[in-house]
Amino acid sequence: MNKTYKPALRQFLIELVLAGFIFAWGLSSSLTETWYSDGLYPVISVALRSVSFLFPFALGDFLYLLLIGYMAWKLWFFIKALYRKRLEHQHRVMVPLQFLNFLLILYIAFKLLWGLNYSRPSVSSTLAIGHKKYNVKELVMLGNFLIGRINELQRQKDSLPADQKTAYTIAELRQGAKQSYDLMAQQQAFFDYSQPSVKPVLNSWVITKIGIEGYYSPLSGEANVNMRIPPTELPFITCHEIAHQIGVAREDEANLVGYLVSTSSPDPNFRYSGYYSILRNVLFEIRMKSPDDYKILYKTINPNVLLNYKKDREFWRKYNGEMVDYFGAAFDNFLKLNNQKKGLNSYQDIVLWVYNFHEKELK
Repeated sequence: MNKTYKPALRQFLIELVLAGFIFAWGLSSSLTETWYSDGLYPVISVALRSVSFLFPFALGDFLYLLLIGYMAWKLWFFIKALYRKRLEHQHRVMVPLQFLNFLLILYIAFKLLWGLNYSRPSVSSTLAIGHKKYNVKELVMLGNFLIGRINELQRQKDSLPADQKTAYTIAELRQGAKQSYDLMAQQQAFFDYSQPSVKPVLNSWVITKIGIEGYYSPLSGEANVNMRIPPTELPFITCHEIAHQIGVAREDEANLVGYLVSTSSPDPNFRYSGYYSILRNVLFEIRMKSPDDYKILYKTINPNVLLNYKKDREFWRKYNGEMVDYFGAAFDNFLKLNNQKKGLNSYQDIVLWVYNFHEKELK
């Protein structure tokens, strides 16, 4: 074996063993919860947020740009040398080996910084929310319940003076979400959220064209919110992304936490945002299973709520285009690789949990 390859090969074998150990660790949900989600991860996440909070911009976005630039530069160097036939034999082996080492480092970093949370037990079981299946009648009851809540909140909003109907700044969203999480943490330690770090995305136009409302950055521990989207959804999205910060990896479970936190807020606009975001999922489910009931329920929704939904559709129609389908398929595959076999369909699981959470109120 050429001695030039030995250090890189040794590094590759060490990283491969470590990656295999982390993968095996993630196969046990109980070990993951005990030693990672409730042990190592809270320390890591608070440390990351303590650092990223010091920067006025989305540090994670900047780090991603650096990574992409580094990979593009290395790839360009390799292709250029290969094209000019100036790449020595040892480099023909070394460069791909270094690239594999780089990918393994990214995998290990992702898993340790946040990704192992995909293997933790269901958040619904942690919060003692059942999985009882609903029938169409019960689904319609849930729709009626949510419509009643959001109609009342809409009437409150309509009665406010025009100068009080302002959009949120990122600081107000961060403060409002932190207050809601603190209230929930008084009842259950699961919701404990210290050292908040919530940032607007660096390039909201690109993010909106892709069709993303917000995302969590594992490299920096930041919750990133797309401030370009309609303000009605921003409080719920902020609570959803903070759920990722406290270790909720799965999208459907982050929706559940976001809903519970936002609808428990003392701020009526946060409560409105929570009901508004989840009502859309419930109405979609009703429309699929009982179109007649959907038509009846639709007529009971406050016109201004419907106007907000209309504005949302127009907003996304303006920005999305064909890019949404492409990136949606990519994200769907990412979710499936991380133990969410339903992919994007897992977002609809929120309806089951919201029904079980409100079951006693419905009856």
